[in-house]
Amino acid sequence: MAPKDDVICIKTSAFYALIDEVVAHIDAKHGLPKVNKWIDIEEAMAMLKITSRTTLQEYRDAGDIGFSRLSHKVILYDRDSILDFLERNAQKTF
Repeated sequence: MAPKDDVICIKTSAFYALIDEVVAHIDAKHGLPKVNKWIDIEEAMAMLKITSRTTLQEYRDAGDIGFSRLSHKVILYDRDSILDFLERNAQKTF
């Protein structure tokens, strides 16, 4: 004989609060490492699979990828804009 299943009723707001607590608990114990929004030139080039700094500058100058210039020599790139750029240029398969 199978055990009897109990039904638990809770308010919607309580349910979502419980889910938020469970997710926070899992993140605290086993969560993925946080990724930085702003990345350096080496990581940007690796994401784009390019080896030329000139190509990266061309993408930046054309407005294809976002960046922040902290000083004349220090430029950080917006990870999300690089991912968007890759998606915009993805070729659809048949």
